[in-house]
Amino acid sequence: MENFKGKEVLITGGLGFIGSNLAMELVKLGAHVTIIDNMLPRQGSNLFNIKEIEDKVRVNISDIRNQLSMNHLVKGKDYVFHLAGQVNHVDSMRNPLQDLEINCVGTLVLLEALRQNNRNAKVIFAGTRGEYGSSVKLPVDEDHPTNPKGIYAVTNLTAEKMVLVYDDIFGIKGACLRITNTYGPRHQMLHDEYGVFNWFIRKALDNEEIPVFGDGRILRDFLYIDDLVTCMLMTATADEAFGKVFNVGTGVPVSFIDLAKKIVKIVGTGKVAYTKFTQERKEVEPGDYYADVTRIKKVVKWAPKVSLDEGIKHTIVFYRKYKKKYW
Repeated sequence: MENFKGKEVLITGGLGFIGSNLAMELVKLGAHVTIIDNMLPRQGSNLFNIKEIEDKVRVNISDIRNQLSMNHLVKGKDYVFHLAGQVNHVDSMRNPLQDLEINCVGTLVLLEALRQNNRNAKVIFAGTRGEYGSSVKLPVDEDHPTNPKGIYAVTNLTAEKMVLVYDDIFGIKGACLRITNTYGPRHQMLHDEYGVFNWFIRKALDNEEIPVFGDGRILRDFLYIDDLVTCMLMTATADEAFGKVFNVGTGVPVSFIDLAKKIVKIVGTGKVAYTKFTQERKEVEPGDYYADVTRIKKVVKWAPKVSLDEGIKHTIVFYRKYKKKYW
């Protein structure tokens, strides 16, 4: 990871869950980190996320849709980690135009800024496993059909295609990651609309019922944040990764009911309860998913290391210490 020492790095959406954890690791590696974030309410941005490094990073409160901001911010950057996006599945159906603006127009503004001001930067795009939609085979590899069920997944897939086009046509190196459900410290805990894993932990810590939808047997692939950060950094420094799409996950399927029971056992409080799907959630629920990560293991040489039990324990320690900052 010596590649990042003294390098200029831009993180879009850097005050959020993934971006802040990434920023902390980059600072440790000696990078000069600039964060852009629009602090949109409920999206997970939190200045406390970078409290430990606030004097070591530059923060620009702006929007990736702002062409003037992006034209300025991309100049001189060696790496751009593009994490800014509307990440609420339900909100993407309630307000699809906002989703389109942030995820597609925002990505295009960033890419145009790079085309005009810095074609040498390397771009890592954070997409979603939701781009696949309902699985027709398991595990899901990168050649699996893409049939998004919600607008959020459609706009992520479109943004991914834009990154690949700019790589192909303009030579702006871009690698795209289709990321599975990720959990860990610094995830917002105000509501459950950006993934229920951390919400389950909150409910257990508050000694409340953990609401599991349906019969709880839907399978997911849960990835700890530290493994994702390592993956992003390794992808950014792997020349063969650019121009390609990669699944990022563990490849290990876990049902929601088993996850909830495990969290209750490790936390020591809370209990599991079944609940019906809301109509909004039912409409965008893709069913079982777990990733085939053969390609990224081969090309990037990355593999997840943190077990589910270990990741849950680390997450619990963080929120017990900083609970008042997150709910």
